[in-house]
This record gives sequence, C-alpha cells and structure tokens, in this order.
Amino acid sequence: MSLHRFVVSTLLVLTLGPPGLATAAPEQTRAPPPDWTTMKMSFAPIVKRAAPAVVNVYSRRVVRQQVDPFWSLFSGGGLSRERVEQSLGSGSIVRPDGVILTNHHNIANATAVRVATADRREWPATVLLDDPRADLAVLKIDTKGERLPTIAIDDATAPQVGDLVLAIGNPFGVGQTVTNGIVSALARSDVGINDYAFFIQTDAAINPGNSGGPLVDMNGDLIGVNTAIVSNSGSSAGVGFAIPAVMAKQVVDAALGGDKTVRRPWLGARSQALTDEMAKSFGLDSPQGVVITEVWPGGSAARAGIVRGDIILSVSGEAVNDDAGLTYRIATHRAGDSLNLQVRHGGQTRTVRLTVEAPPSTPAPDKRTLAGRNPLAGATVVNLSPASAEQYGVDAFAAQGVLVIQIDSGFAQNIGVQPGDFIREVNGEKIATTADLDLALRGPARGWTIVIQRGGQMITARFGG
Repeated sequence: MSLHRFVVSTLLVLTLGPPGLATAAPEQTRAPPPDWTTMKMSFAPIVKRAAPAVVNVYSRRVVRQQVDPFWSLFSGGGLSRERVEQSLGSGSIVRPDGVILTNHHNIANATAVRVATADRREWPATVLLDDPRADLAVLKIDTKGERLPTIAIDDATAPQVGDLVLAIGNPFGVGQTVTNGIVSALARSDVGINDYAFFIQTDAAINPGNSGGPLVDMNGDLIGVNTAIVSNSGSSAGVGFAIPAVMAKQVVDAALGGDKTVRRPWLGARSQALTDEMAKSFGLDSPQGVVITEVWPGGSAARAGIVRGDIILSVSGEAVNDDAGLTYRIATHRAGDSLNLQVRHGGQTRTVRLTVEAPPSTPAPDKRTLAGRNPLAGATVVNLSPASAEQYGVDAFAAQGVLVIQIDSGFAQNIGVQPGDFIREVNGEKIATTADLDLALRGPARGWTIVIQRGGQMITARFGG
C-alpha cells in the first residue's frame, strides 16, 4: 500500500499610547541536562508562565452549497442553501489590552469571531489585520481596561535544532493541552502552506485545533506559531510546523501601527535553487545559494548591481539555498534596511550592499469594475505592478496584461473568468492597462476574441457579439 504525504493546516472544522508588547526574556545558555535528577525536573513553571496567555479562537462562517446536482441541468444553476460552519483554533495574547495573535486560516471568511481566555471567559473579537500570505492574523478583544496575561514574542533568539519546546493549544476541542518535544529541523521551505514558507519543524504533538497556538521555548516565550502538520491520518505524526517569531512579530507590529496589510520588502529579482549539475557548472563544490534568473529594472537588486546569473549565497550572514529562503530573508526586514549579500559570479565571490524597499506600485492600480455588453462584464481588474502582484499573490515576472482580482455576477462569471487571470489581448489589441481594456470593450463588436493568461497557459476564447 502506498502512503500519501499530506500537509494539514491544524484547524478543526465542525459542520454544525496603549500598553506595549511583552518583551522576551534574555537568552539562557543552552546545555543538556547533566544528570537523571535534573531530567526529572518539571516543565510546570514554564507552563504556568505561558499557558494563561493562550486562548481558544472560534469563528463562524456561512457557506452556500448546492442541494441537488440535478437542478444544475436547468437554467444554468441549481438550488442552494446556506450552511453555518464553525472553526476552532488557538491564539496567544501578546499585549495586555487584548491583542491576540493567531492563524489566518482560523478566521478566514468569518462572519463572527469569539475568543475564550484560559479562565473560560468568552469575548467577541475584531480582526485588526489579516495576512493570508503569511497565514497570520491579529485580533483584538475589548478588555474594558483589564490587563490580561501575555506571552512574549522572542524574535531575537534564533532557535536551534535540539532545543526543547512546548506546544500549547486546544487540539480537537478537548481543552487546553500542553505537549513537549524538540526543534527537529529549521528553515523548512517546501511545505506549501503560505507564501513565506520557512518553518520551524518540531516533534511536539500538534493536532487540529492547535492552529495559532504558541510554540514555546524554555524561557516561556513564543518562538513560533503552530500552523500545520504532515500526516497520513489527519492527526499528529511527530512532524509539525510553526511560523517563526520574527515573521509573527512583523505582522503584530503592522497591526499595532494601524496597517491593514503588511508591506514587506521586495528584492526585485527572481531566483531558483541550484541543482547539483548547475552547481558544478558554476564551479561550486555543492548546491548552495540561488541563481538570479531575472532582475526588475530599477529595483533594489538592479541598483545594487545584481545581474542575471549571479548566485546569492547568503543574506546578512544567513545562508540561502532556495528561492523561498531568499524571499523569507528579505521579507522579514523592514523597507529601508541595508543588507549584505554574498554574491558569486564568474568564479569570484563579492559582498553586495543592498537597500531593500517596498515593491514599487508603478503603474498605479487604477482599479475598475468592467460593465456593458461584453464577455468581461462583472470582472474587477487592476494594473500589474510589483506592489499589486505582492498584494494579490501573483508573480510579477511571470505575466503581462491586466490582473483580474474579483468576479461579481455578470458575463465574466458565466464564462469562467477567475481571479488571478491576466487579460492579454482583446480582438487582437495588446492590453497593458485597465484603461486600455476598458476602451477596447466599449466599442461595438460583431464578436470578441480574448486572450487570457492563467497559470502560465494562454487561453484564447471567442464569443459572439
């Protein structure tokens, strides 16, 4: 029997001057237990410090489902009904006035969010910031002046493989539970959960319902946000993943600054990991670093002198071995930060000083909802720029044209246009901006020939007038 590998977001779905952030404790010297007596010591003091700040997160969402597929044979649609789903996850209080860190997938598309604190009180919560690309969200409950227990986010101390850790959350809805283990790996970037994959791996038992809860070090500080597991059964198999604290802190800081989105720096280049064969062709003993395949004109990388074919070996002393790792190393800095990149080209290695910046928003989005008697009526589109590509999760290097970001009722919905599509041509005319597209659709036409780019494929569709 073949076994299939699944990555499972640890979310349980049931079908029925304000106070500052807590700061992390100073790093302690790591050392193994010296004797059996020491090994028998309890984790209870750490749990006592951290557990009161761990909460349960409940969300409700309304979903529409088709009652009987038979009815879809008639009138282009079937009968449907609404169904309420409830989701259960976990979270961490990171500020005493009720600021809570959790996973995006715990509250995605929720119509209502509630939080239950460790003392079993329930609170309605509002979403301060939702960051799907990092799978993180920041909530706020109104404590009416009461100061709640908090857990510190330790974004300064780098975890190491072998460090003891605790995972705290509400697995399967049974109530607050603590499990222990070690950091079993770092920099896991091939998990496919979010756009900034660079996970802490742990063998501490993590199960559905643990999502959003803290991965805690021996100081009682949050070093990660438990997010997913690899499992063949849907329950813990000893391979869990947590979003590192440095990414979590960035999202919390953005929310406390009043931002609705996180504006992360952008390198302005596209890269790919080196294979063993590629490494040998570049004169490297082993596959290390990433090779630059494209550079955005006028971007940070271009201004720093990085060119196609350069191999980036490290960022600020931290090795990078794939494009996800490079993206993470850049994204966890602030726009305006200067970084040292070790770059190899033509057999020579040099250090490049690069100032990272937010992705440029030129051309301006010029958001438009298309109307009239044409196949794209009901589609909302924006101009493609590095900023819009980052916002909507597409590759700025991989597409051209105008980006579809939303489909409302109309012709566009009926013909199957989807968010993420790029409109490249209309009746043989190249489309570069939303203004071009609007103009091309306004004129009378006997028919329409539209070229759409979707997932690297070109689709040419023809419609009658």
